[in-house]
Amino acid sequence: MQIQFQQPGPVLDEKGYPIPGFSTKSIRHYDRKAIKASPLRIKEWDFYQITDDNMCLQFTIGHAAYAGQICAMLFDFTKGEKLAEIGTILPLPFGSLHMPSDAEKDHVLSYQKKGGTMRFDVKGNQRNLYCKWDDFEAEIRLTRQNTNSLVINVPFDESPKAFYYNHKINCMIAEGMVNYQGKQYRFLPDKSFGLLDWGRGVWPFHNEWYWSNGTGYVNNTIFGFNLGCGFGNTKAATENILFYGDSTHKLGSVTFELGSEYYKPWHLFDDEGRLDLTLTPVFDRTTRTKLLWIDNCCHQMFGTFHGKVVLDDGRELRIENVVSFAEHAINNW
Repeated sequence: MQIQFQQPGPVLDEKGYPIPGFSTKSIRHYDRKAIKASPLRIKEWDFYQITDDNMCLQFTIGHAAYAGQICAMLFDFTKGEKLAEIGTILPLPFGSLHMPSDAEKDHVLSYQKKGGTMRFDVKGNQRNLYCKWDDFEAEIRLTRQNTNSLVINVPFDESPKAFYYNHKINCMIAEGMVNYQGKQYRFLPDKSFGLLDWGRGVWPFHNEWYWSNGTGYVNNTIFGFNLGCGFGNTKAATENILFYGDSTHKLGSVTFELGSEYYKPWHLFDDEGRLDLTLTPVFDRTTRTKLLWIDNCCHQMFGTFHGKVVLDDGRELRIENVVSFAEHAINNW
């Protein structure tokens, strides 16, 4: 039994304790001022990822209070080649980035300094992403195909006022281009998809998670999934969900089974027989950060998914050649 929010309400109660549960639309209210923790522990980010069968483009605007990041990266995961990486680190940004309190309401999140510009413009079912940094320029339009998404509020056993309020939006068609060093890279709408990972919260210094997310077509209908485990106490609600057309199908616990090496196939399955997917990796986008007390490492494995999923009505979908990723992260920050 998972707790699904049906009515609007706060993310935290009047004493600063998280109210756990999930919803498929943004109906809870995130208030940064309601957090009962040191400002140095607050983390907020908007992360967008655009992929087709070969390339991946990522945008990040976010901070961990004592450090912020404005970043864009483009890479070809079939060739294992990084094509571009730009951005900057911001010392002690705290609340200066003015991160939005809602992922779905119309808003503009922007950063503009002498070195460059990054802007996320949200209006209705469309999101326009723009970045201009020296000789790097990217312009992407994302259009939602499913009005539902995953919104989850997760507590942590280690600290009663720690929480992770997260919104993930799948099933967005992507279209646009990147110009860099005299070359142009295009994302075409018939095979390009967008993802938003929107996170707010305060959590323990040491944490570890497994996460996978993907979008594609099954039976000529848009299909997506978000799967994860290991991060926080998910007894009230998991982050595991399927999207098919404009519908959602909630799952219970999911296990990530890895081989002896990250490049060996990953097996993702649930305990009710509704999910059985295998990821065959082709590229490991490893990110490592080691600075002062920060020690983070993430292996984001790109490849193809095969297997099956079962919808709420019992229909079984065969998953073939859905290109996406699964990752394993160990962080101290």
